[in-house]
Amino acid sequence: MRASSARGIQIHIDDAGYDHDGFKPWRLIALALKCLRTLKPDYNLWRDFSYEYERDRLAIDLINGSDLLRRWVDDSAATPRDLDALAGADEAAWISERESVLLYD
Repeated sequence: MRASSARGIQIHIDDAGYDHDGFKPWRLIALALKCLRTLKPDYNLWRDFSYEYERDRLAIDLINGSDLLRRWVDDSAATPRDLDALAGADEAAWISERESVLLYD
């Protein structure tokens, strides 16, 4: 392993009971970010400098395709149920769109 100044996390699931269809990694990270924001409201959570080719949007907004996640995390009144309502339509559209290109069940 090499030392790096980059920061991040990577999730590895190695439990025999792992449920591929049931595990929602985006939701897990969203909740972790929400917890961090709740516990440390002043923590500089969002990278606020140029990200790859983008200079006008925050990296988190670019990576997620919108500011939806960031706004939800930063809203102290927002709940996990609110995130479900915000993300549900996009998730359903993604499931439908990817169906035609899946190689394996």
